[in-house]
Amino acid sequence: MNILGLLVFLVALANATPLLDQTRVSAASNPSDELNPYPTKPRLTFNPSGTFKMTIFSDLHYGENPWDAWGPQQDVNSAKLMRRVLVDELPDYVVLNGDLITGENTFLENSTSLIDEIVAPLNEARVPFSSTHGNHDNQKNITHLEEIRREQQVSPLSYTRAAPPGVGGEGGEGNYWVPIYERESDQAPALILWFFDSRGGWSPGATSAPLPDWVDASVARWIQSESALMDAAWGSESANKRGALAFVHIPPHAIEKVQGTLNETRNPGLNADQLGQGSTQATDDPSSAGNDQPFWDALNTYVKNLHAVISGHDHGNEWCAREPSKDVVFCFDKHAGYGGYSSAGWGHGVRNIVFPSADPTSGLATWIRFEDGRTRARVTLDSSYGR
Repeated sequence: MNILGLLVFLVALANATPLLDQTRVSAASNPSDELNPYPTKPRLTFNPSGTFKMTIFSDLHYGENPWDAWGPQQDVNSAKLMRRVLVDELPDYVVLNGDLITGENTFLENSTSLIDEIVAPLNEARVPFSSTHGNHDNQKNITHLEEIRREQQVSPLSYTRAAPPGVGGEGGEGNYWVPIYERESDQAPALILWFFDSRGGWSPGATSAPLPDWVDASVARWIQSESALMDAAWGSESANKRGALAFVHIPPHAIEKVQGTLNETRNPGLNADQLGQGSTQATDDPSSAGNDQPFWDALNTYVKNLHAVISGHDHGNEWCAREPSKDVVFCFDKHAGYGGYSSAGWGHGVRNIVFPSADPTSGLATWIRFEDGRTRARVTLDSSYGR
């Protein structure tokens, strides 16, 4: 490492030391070693064709109405959808983008066992995956951290992990990143998948209280320090050579204004949920509006070559658009689960994303795929999209 690189590393280490977890210790002790948060798991790479395909299952909402026949049948339907999509699409990576469980309907004694059902199709397909968590995953009898720990126990190919102590605020433990390499032998990754915890829901226990529904400001500092550690470990020039994609369950508050600018040709896909109170971060209480701004600023300042930010939460929306204040592309997922609210004609499905190469300047292909195989809202997310 040259002198400049060493100085960058030391500054980053000084700022980040309170946030480091055990996966940082080995990298920090010798910054020339690769920064690897998954030393015991297979290294994730682009496939042999040079592409990388992702499938996103959002808002599965397992565990609704367990006291009658209707609720468990919705979980059966959701599992059937997952298995069919996985067989047809053969993704290289899967994301479960929040509201895995409808926690307010579950019982304390078996809440986490629903995670076993959710990940079963992924375990069968032997596909690596990560999860974000939503407002329905923080309830009296379930928490984000409990879901993360259960997933780690029952799914060897889960890359979900908890944030270091002090990052994420109460109920927001699911902040982490996953490196994707072009080739297994590469020193530095070609792509970073970032996962953020927008919290919401309720704190656990009989006297539970509502939790903030935005990414905590502590995450902004963590984004900055993690980005500095990456540059120190892999070389500052590597930042220009790797792409990034971000996932968070509740969309950032800035997206609310974007909806009024949509064009059906430029922004195809279902647009049935009017964004407002509770539909974006920091809107449950009008006085909280803008509390996700530190996160939004840091994400768009320190994460280079950010292809898009992907959210779920609003089941009736599927569109992509460019958010002008940060000049970044935002996309909604497709409501996958049979649990959770819906309406006639919305259907159930996934968002697919394909990286055509490891080049961070290449445009991503993305589209909505329904359970029955129909597709729509196909767009290319490149530098000209949404302008």
